[in-house]
Amino acid sequence: MNELLNDTVKEENIKGAFFGALVGDALCLGSHYEYDAQKIHLAYGEKAIEKFMSPGEKMGGETHGIGWGQRNYHPGKKAGGTTDYGDYNVLILEHLAMISNPPREFEVSKLLPHWMNRLENGWGSWICTMTKETYSQVKHGTKVQYLGGISNAMAIRHVAAHAYYDSEDELVDVARKAMFTHKDVHALGGGEFFARVTHRVLRGEDPRSAIEDVAILMGGFFEEKVKQAIAKYEEENDPSSALSKEKFSDDLAITSMARLWDIGRSEPIKVGKASPTEGTLPGSVYFILKYAQKENGLKEALQANAMVGGDNASRAIAIGMVLGAYKGVDAIPQEWKDTLDQWQYCDDLLNKLPLINKSK
Repeated sequence: MNELLNDTVKEENIKGAFFGALVGDALCLGSHYEYDAQKIHLAYGEKAIEKFMSPGEKMGGETHGIGWGQRNYHPGKKAGGTTDYGDYNVLILEHLAMISNPPREFEVSKLLPHWMNRLENGWGSWICTMTKETYSQVKHGTKVQYLGGISNAMAIRHVAAHAYYDSEDELVDVARKAMFTHKDVHALGGGEFFARVTHRVLRGEDPRSAIEDVAILMGGFFEEKVKQAIAKYEEENDPSSALSKEKFSDDLAITSMARLWDIGRSEPIKVGKASPTEGTLPGSVYFILKYAQKENGLKEALQANAMVGGDNASRAIAIGMVLGAYKGVDAIPQEWKDTLDQWQYCDDLLNKLPLINKSK
């Protein structure tokens, strides 16, 4: 940890990144895995969501996860709680708080006992296939370097590390290690992409500039997906375009940025709204770009993302992390601060981490 902090890095922005991600995730709990944006719109009174909801609230208590069936995906949760994406970020925060004095390198082997304990004792959220597979591997003695399965789903879990490590390379290392349940290059690269972007935004770079710079740095798939997101954002933002005139323009924009995935289930999965990085990365970038310069941009971006549905919680972590870093924790509505279940708990843990603790 030898990189000096820029003067523009403030506690309010670091906390903005963490809590922006967490409230964004909690806002998706009610509609997570509901793929019908029009259904969400009608269920929520034909207006943007304003408060946290329990799983499937106003939609019969279940959501329509295409390919996985109609169900309650988070049976142990209530309004103000988080999905598994938020849970993983709280888990990493807890682990970092445990190793904060003195600060240490992030090691998956040291995280595993805590992870196992949390999974075995009232996790409450959806347990993804890769988590189940990795849990089984650990139980059977698989070495850390061989853990995980081949899934292209982006699962950002490292947000709290922005309060712990002050170099971009260290954050990339943590972002990848925190996704130890995944081996796919696109999934791991998605975590790296948003780690780099957030690090730069925390140090004063404009979100669009940071996104474009990191896209060029990483190249290939990531540069192509960012270009796609920028083009779609500009199309939707052009008042003369057909897309801008559509009532559900965000839904159409997100869905259009990845293929339909027909793999023999009852109906094709709209990958642009689903978990694979080919959809979640450009979808997240789209919302970041659309709302970054608006006065209430953090709130509005998280609301719009929740209303689209699909795997909105995955996108929420990236959107909330980047725009929270940009806007600061004060941009989060007070009602959301007051009603997020673990706000005070997480705030107390964040205060133990090096980059916040040394600012006190």
